[in-house]
Amino acid sequence: MKKQVLLLLTMLGVFSTLLLTGCSKSSTSNNQKVVLNEVAHSIFYAPMYVAIEEGYFEAEGIDLELVTGYGADKTMTAVLSGEADIGFMGPESTVYTYLGDTNDYVVNFAQLTQRAGNFLVARSEVPDFEWNDLIGTTVLGGRKGGMPEMVFEYILKKNNINPSGDLTIDQSIDFGSTAAAFANGQGDYTVV
Repeated sequence: MKKQVLLLLTMLGVFSTLLLTGCSKSSTSNNQKVVLNEVAHSIFYAPMYVAIEEGYFEAEGIDLELVTGYGADKTMTAVLSGEADIGFMGPESTVYTYLGDTNDYVVNFAQLTQRAGNFLVARSEVPDFEWNDLIGTTVLGGRKGGMPEMVFEYILKKNNINPSGDLTIDQSIDFGSTAAAFANGQGDYTVV
């Protein structure tokens, strides 16, 4: 964990240095304002939250404003519209934007997490869970083409389960709303 925290802080320092080369560090009033839109408020970004609270960005001449986008589509919109300078999100929105013939597309430049932070949650206890237990069930997977849903389908395929034939994956609910839908009785499982 210490290695991951150090790596993330180093990575944030590198992109900050590249972004702000030539900016003055002499006083708070000269700090460069940077708006960072995160896709979701997540424990996986904890090192960044610590860096903000400990004043590391400010010490480097960065006045960081953190905004939560509540979805990669909203984070991408904020970046493209100029409301945000940087977006923390999965690469899918970058690909969709590029393939959509957008003249002004964004470029992914860093990897913040090594693994997906998704969990599969069951409505009731499943002793000795096996992936085959999902066959014939309904799973709230998040929106079609979203990173949580694509990771889930990848895992299913790695476990010889056909995502489009062996179970029902409800992709009509955006990832930020799946937990509420599940709590209200939808699905046998949900990806959170």
